[in-house]
Formats: sequence, structure tokens, C-alpha cells
Amino acid sequence: MADVVQYRLERMLDELDDLEQRGLFSRREIAEIVKQRRKFEYRLKRPCPLKQDFLAYIEYESQLDALRSLRMKSVAREMKKQGNKNLKKSKSDIAGLRRIMDIYEIALKRFKGDLQLWFQYLEFCRNKKNGRMKKGLAKVIRFHPKVPGVWIYAAAWEFDHNLNVTAARALMQEGLRVCPTSEELWVEYLRMELTYINKLKARKVALGEDEGTLTRDPKTAVEKQWRDENKELFMPLGGKASNDEPDVESEEPNKKKELFEEHGMNIFRTVYSAAVEAVPLSLSLRKCFFEILEGTNLAHFEDMRKEILGDMKRDFSTVPEFWDWLARHECDLENAQADISEEVITSEMHKAIQVYEEALKNVSSGTMYSLYSNFLMGIVAHKEGETNISGLSGHTENYISHLLKIYERAESLGCITEDLACKHVSLHLQLRQLDEGRKLAATLCSGKLAESVQLWELRITIEIRCITRKSPSPSDADLQSLFELLRQILTKVPVSKSENLWVKAFKFYTNQRQYFDKLVEISVSSLTRDGGSESGFSLSSTIVSFILQKDGIQQARDLYKRYLALPHPGLALYRSCIGLETNVASIGDKSGLINTRKLYESALATYDQNVSLWQDYYRMETKMGTSEKATAVYWRARRILKDATEFVASSNL
Repeated sequence: MADVVQYRLERMLDELDDLEQRGLFSRREIAEIVKQRRKFEYRLKRPCPLKQDFLAYIEYESQLDALRSLRMKSVAREMKKQGNKNLKKSKSDIAGLRRIMDIYEIALKRFKGDLQLWFQYLEFCRNKKNGRMKKGLAKVIRFHPKVPGVWIYAAAWEFDHNLNVTAARALMQEGLRVCPTSEELWVEYLRMELTYINKLKARKVALGEDEGTLTRDPKTAVEKQWRDENKELFMPLGGKASNDEPDVESEEPNKKKELFEEHGMNIFRTVYSAAVEAVPLSLSLRKCFFEILEGTNLAHFEDMRKEILGDMKRDFSTVPEFWDWLARHECDLENAQADISEEVITSEMHKAIQVYEEALKNVSSGTMYSLYSNFLMGIVAHKEGETNISGLSGHTENYISHLLKIYERAESLGCITEDLACKHVSLHLQLRQLDEGRKLAATLCSGKLAESVQLWELRITIEIRCITRKSPSPSDADLQSLFELLRQILTKVPVSKSENLWVKAFKFYTNQRQYFDKLVEISVSSLTRDGGSESGFSLSSTIVSFILQKDGIQQARDLYKRYLALPHPGLALYRSCIGLETNVASIGDKSGLINTRKLYESALATYDQNVSLWQDYYRMETKMGTSEKATAVYWRARRILKDATEFVASSNL
């Protein structure tokens, strides 16, 4: 190893001598460079060098070369001031670049499968305009032929930087033969071909042999109408304002223009047909082709547009996402102008609604109804400017009425889902129809969605609003009826899914001791059945916090001891109780420290391989306990933990 490293360092002598002779680096700096390079070379010659070793070496050489370049410019400026000629190029000017390239190639021989490293190398070659770019592209394609991004990168370099369209086309076509199902490859190939046609046309325009582009004018319909009405303002250069006399000379350019448009459409149709044949079930690919078509100004545009939509309707008539995309495409209000008339909006909305109605005939499912309702709700919120709908305009009322009918249709046909049901109830709440929402929630919760936690949360929220609306102090009948509803759902669903319901229940019954105690009993039964949480939300910890705020530390201790006696109390409860007792100990209560130690010992009896628990125990003893206790905990952890590396490496230990 030492001989190889020494040999590589000796090969740098000419370069280092040149740097010193030209005054770019001092002898002391060169000695430091040799020291750093020797360190990196030894790292690379290890039996198993890491990728990070190569990257660190490359980073060092890059910074060193950048410093050499800056000092070179400074020396050149000084020589110009003195009237001397410019510095001639020498070995040191290219030695740094070559060394970085060599390091990359050694790294890539070892990490052939690392695509990130390959692309980093290719980007370096591209930025430095190095001649090894072609060889690098050939190698990465040989090692990773099934990665579409490799073919796209290589073709893009040939097309944009090497200006070799033939090579770029050959690469894309070879990539499509290797990866025929890659949507990204098909889309990028089509874009490349159309871009090339557009460049040819732009060249003709620059030479004065043609006019216009193959790119569709992105202006809105209103702007186009205004432009048609004011044609005289857009007279072409050298043209005439009047069209009374026929322009015979313009016929030939028009024919050339049509040739470009026809050729572009032929390419589009060919690529589209091949892509659909290769990936027949991809909706996203069809969308991309459709969007590309709408951004162009090719011949027979409308015919091709109808053909794509017809193919999509034939192949995706049972896919709800297709119909949703089609309807939103028909009614593109997101890109509409602010001053667009109400009549135009209504017309566009009518088209979209027709599409959704046609979709429901083909695929009557909960997903389709959900997409339909999302669209209508988006229109209502867009019109009102907020989700809290209050004062409604005439058109908005029509849309809301239609939306309510959609929800009712979904329920009557048995297509109602949890999401749809919650949106239906929430809409009544937004309309401030509390009684209607209450009746609807009760009906839905008694049907097939009887165990939907999200729906029950809405129902409980509505019931609490109705109770508090009647009187600030609820009656016994109201308290009892709400408690029965809570008992009905809390005994059915797991604790992990009903967190919000439990919190709502305890908050509402905080001052009602009788019902609060009943909820505690239900929680004990539920936790016995489901077990406690290891992290995140912990029902038992939440209840202990409520009791601590209400009744003090002693009652909280009695309750958490009861929870800890359950079969699986969970680590989250242990941590919460430890935090509680630690706070008590911090204000001088000795019993708090004793209880904290008991809790740690009890938790470690179950979670003895939890590194963070041992770390917290050690830190607690260091801050509040004695050095002997802390040392004992430390060595116990070292002995018990199977892998004590993380424990020992902790910065606080």
C-alpha cells in the first residue's frame, strides 16, 4: 500500500514544482497539499474504502483547483500591469482536473451501481466540457440500461450540448426498445422530436422563408377575440393593412408552413400510437400527450384532439379519475381571468356537470361521487372565497342544492363512503343547518358506517353544540344521552383510532364527576383489551393529566398505578409518569425522586433494550441523584444492552 501511495505522490512532483515556480503556492503550502493528498490516498487504498472517502478527496481537489485558478488570475493581472505577456499554460493548469476525473473513475469502478455518483460525475464532465463525457455516458448506459433517466440524460446532452439530433434520436429509440413501458421516456421522446421540428421552423423564420411557430398561443379566448377584432394592430412586418388584393407571393410560405405542421402531426401520431400500444393502461401517459398536443399548433389539431379523447373514453370509461380530469379540463376555472363573465362560467360549469353525469352512468361508485362532490364544493368555495358559507348568491345556491342531491343519490344507491358522509354532514354545518346535520349524522351512524370514528366525531361535536346552545349548564337528560352515545362508540373501536373522541369526552365531562369516573372505567376496560401506546398519543397519560389538574398529585398517582397494573401499559405511559414525578422531585419533594426511580426500574423490566430510556435514567441520576447511582446505572446499561454503542456515544454521557 505504501509503495503505491508513494508512487502516486511522486508523479505529482512536476505539477507541484510548477505551482511553486509560478508563485501560486509557497513551499509550506505545497507541503500541506502533499500531506493532505497522502492522507486521502491511504484512505482510498484501504481494503474497503467508503464512498465518502472518494467524495471528500474530490471536494478537496475541487477547492484546491478553484484556489489555484483565483491565484492564477491575480498573477496574470500583476503581469499585465508590469507590461509582461500573459502566462502560458502548463502542467499545473490541467493536473487538478485530470486528478479529479481519475478519482471519479476509481470510485465508479468500485460503486458501479450508485446512480447518484454516476450523475455527479457526468455533471462534472459537462460543466468542465471534458472530452470524457461520451465515454462516461456509454459506461452508465452499459451498467444501467433499465433506468429511463439515463437514456433521457444522454439524449438531452446530445441534443442540447453536442447538437447531434441524430445521436439523440438513436439514444431515445434504443432506450424505448430497452424500456418500452417507461412513460417518462415516451413523453420526453415526443417533446424532443417536436422541439427539433420547431427549431427547424424557427430557422426558416429567421431566414425570412417562413413565419409563425408550432407553439400554440397561450392567450385566453377573450384575448383572441379582441385580437381578431383589431387585426390592423397586428399587421406583419412589411405587410399591408388591407387585404383587398390577393397576395400571390404568400402562397409558397403557407405551403411550407403547412409542411412543417403536417410533419409535426405525423410524428405526434406515430409516437402516440406506439406509446399507447406499449403502455395501454396508463392514464397519466395519455394526459401528458394530450397536454403536449394542446401546447402545439399542428395540422389537424382538432381531429387529433378528438381521437385522443375518444381513445381515453374507450379505455378508461370505468376509471373515476379519468372522468374527473375530463370534467375539470372542460371547466378550467383555475386559469380563468378575474373579469370573466358569469354567463361564461355558468356555461363551462354546465359542460363539466354533464361530464360528471355521464361518468355516473358508466361508473357509479363512491369514488366517483366523492370526486363529483369535491368539484362542486371547490366551485362553491371559489365563489364564496371561504369554506364557511354564509350569504349565498343565486348561482351558489343552485350549486349547493345540486351538491346536496349528489350526496343523497350516493346514499340512496348504497355508494356512500366515510369521506362522503362526513362531507355531507360538514356541508350542513357550514350552511348553519345544525338540526339537519344532527338528524343526518344520527341516520348515517346507525347504518353501515356505524363504526366510522370520523363520522362519530362529527356527530358528537354536533350533539355538544346542540346541548350548549340550549343552556350553559346542560340538563341530566342531555348529559345521559350524550354519555350513552359515547359509550356506544368507545366500547367498539380501538383506542388508537378514537383519540379525538376520548379527548372530547373528557373535556366535556371534566366538571361532571359521576360521568368522568364512568369514562375512566370504560378507559380501563378498553386499555385492558387494546393495550397502551408505545409512543405518540396515550389515553392513560391524557387521563392522568386531567386528574392531576383537577385533584392533585396523590389522585394522579393512584390512577397511574392502576393503569400500570394493566397487562400492557405502554412505554408512553411510563414516560409520562416519569415526567410527572420528575417535576415533583425538582421542587424538593423526596418522594418524587423515589417514585421516579421505581418507574424507571419498572419500565426497564419490560424495555431493557431501549437505549433512550437508559440515557434518560442516567441523566436523571446525574442531575438529581448521586454520582454512585449514576455510575451504577451507566454500567448496568453497558452490561444489559446488546449494542451499547449508541448509549456510550451519547454527547451527554
